[in-house]
This record gives sequence, structure tokens and C-alpha cells, in this order.
Amino acid sequence: MFFTQTYNTCLTEECFPKQWKHSVIIPIIKPGKEEVNDVSKNRPISIVNIGGKLLERLMIDRILFHIYSNNLFNDNQYGSNPQRGTADAAKEVKKFIEESLRLKQRTVIISLDVKGASDAAWWPSILKQLRELKCPKNLYNLSASYFSNTKGTLSIKDYKMEKEVQKGCPQGSCCGPGFWNVMYNSLLNLKFNSQTSLCG
Repeated sequence: MFFTQTYNTCLTEECFPKQWKHSVIIPIIKPGKEEVNDVSKNRPISIVNIGGKLLERLMIDRILFHIYSNNLFNDNQYGSNPQRGTADAAKEVKKFIEESLRLKQRTVIISLDVKGASDAAWWPSILKQLRELKCPKNLYNLSASYFSNTKGTLSIKDYKMEKEVQKGCPQGSCCGPGFWNVMYNSLLNLKFNSQTSLCG
């Protein structure tokens, strides 16, 4: 009962508690990169407070329920979507190529790989997209609270450094993939001519 009341209060007050937004970042060396002398060899995993993680899950599940139930995501969005994946995206590309070949047209494929995509997610853009997706007011304000006054502590052996976080979807968070799809959806909605298709 106490936990239910706590989380309901967070949702009604539209407030993400400050102490739940402080994550500890543990760099994990990527396989095969042990001898590389570059910071990119590490995958920064965020250890998030369990209370905050539960609230993240409640928040993003409600946001995604609103989006999916109103069919607000572009049909060509496949990443981190229920019952869809990279194989479905590949099939869509194959279908587009086959149609171009049938019409005896030339086909050019451009593949975009965003380096450090999760780390580069810009919070104002996510909030802008939530507004455009007509996200319920309490969930929008809770998201804005989640993105404010957020801190992370980098921990490597005996070394620790704390810094305010101003962008990114932490690897290890519950809402990272969902918020990334919210931001990325606007790219898929760009208008091109009838001979161009986007999928991701």
C-alpha cells in the first residue's frame, strides 16, 4: 500500500524525486576492445536507484500505451517496438528494392549509424516530440521533471566524479529505448517524394 501511494503521488504531483535521478556510471570494456586506448572502448552502464527504475517503467509504459493505442508512431519504426525488429526492417527494404527493380529504376541505399546514439539523445527534442504526440499532461510534466537536475557519478576503481547530466538516455534505464523512439519518430515522418522511403 505504501509503495502504491508513493508512485501514485509521483504521477499525480508530476514529480520525479531528485534522489531517484542520480545514477552511478560503470564503464564496461566492450569485447575485443581490451587493448584499445580510446574512451569509446567502454560501454557506460548506468546503475539506477531501484525506486527510480520502477517509476521510469511506470512512466514510459503509460507514455507508450498512449502512443501505441492511438497509432502515433510511424509504421516504418521497427527498433525497440513490440513484436518488430531488424528482420522486419530488412524485409521492408527488400520489398522497396524489388519494386524498384520491377519498375527498372535505380536504387540507392543510405544506412545511418548514429555514434553514441543513446548518449546523444537531446532532451528538449524528446519533450517537443511528446508535445506533438499529445502526451497526457501529467506524463509530459513527469518526463520534464525526470530530465531536470539529473546527476551521474562516474566510478572507476577508487576514482569517482559527479556531474550534472543534460542529455542522453542512460544504458541501463527502463525508459531509454522508449524515449529514443519518441525522438527518432520525427525523422521517419519527414516528407520525401514517392520514390523515397525511410525505415529504422
